[in-house]
Amino acid sequence: MIDDLYSIEESAYRDSVIHRLDARVKLLVALAGIVAVVAMPYSTRIYELGAVLFALSLVLWVFSRLSPAIYLRRLALILPFGIFIIGFQVFVKNPYYEVFHPIAVLPFGIAIYAESVEFASILLVKFIVSISFIILLSSTTKMQDLLDAAGRLGMPREFTLSLGMMIRYLFVFAGMLGKVWSAMETRCFDPLDRALPYRYRFRQLGYTIGMIFIRSYEQGERTYTSMLCRGYGANASLHIRSKPLRTGDVAFLVGAVTLIGLSAVMIYIQP
Repeated sequence: MIDDLYSIEESAYRDSVIHRLDARVKLLVALAGIVAVVAMPYSTRIYELGAVLFALSLVLWVFSRLSPAIYLRRLALILPFGIFIIGFQVFVKNPYYEVFHPIAVLPFGIAIYAESVEFASILLVKFIVSISFIILLSSTTKMQDLLDAAGRLGMPREFTLSLGMMIRYLFVFAGMLGKVWSAMETRCFDPLDRALPYRYRFRQLGYTIGMIFIRSYEQGERTYTSMLCRGYGANASLHIRSKPLRTGDVAFLVGAVTLIGLSAVMIYIQP
């Protein structure tokens, strides 16, 4: 998990046409794609819109010059959480249908309905498209640039300041956890080693987790003291300098949002 955190930021530091776009533009395009696919009513029309938006994210991914393996690996990490919720829908009679036709009956009276399978597939399309835009955004934009973009777009300073501290502390915690894990490996301790007694492994893991909590608390105290020394207070805010959009950024934003909006409207109004 820690390695994935660093790999995401490493991908964001590469250079391409998509990487050089203003973070505000990429953030708005990603939000437009997610809102378009989520706002589309639950019907089979979502398949067409999903295909268009997924193709758009795929084209942008190609222009970002990132490996497809990066996308597939990050999708595989997130997909199980969505599949668990989506797969459960095939057993539920949802309010979007009036008549249900069972296609399989399992033990204990559990039935799988054709309409519920269709509903689950619609949810899956919405999930895949939304996650694809999020992966594209996070893989081509630095975390600090995303924070600055949100501030320039009008996010309240309380949120930008809190998110800024969280981003910085996230990598501090990742480094701290990496040192603890290296210390365990240096002492030839593997919590998954079945040759060791379960009680011994659980006790050592308990000590490790407790030590991480203590070190995190101490680091938090040092960080807060440093913030007070630098003038942090109730009226403190994260300074974000103004940055005008370039002509190319504006053209890309208008073109992408227009494509997403027209696609959603045309597919929605078709008979």
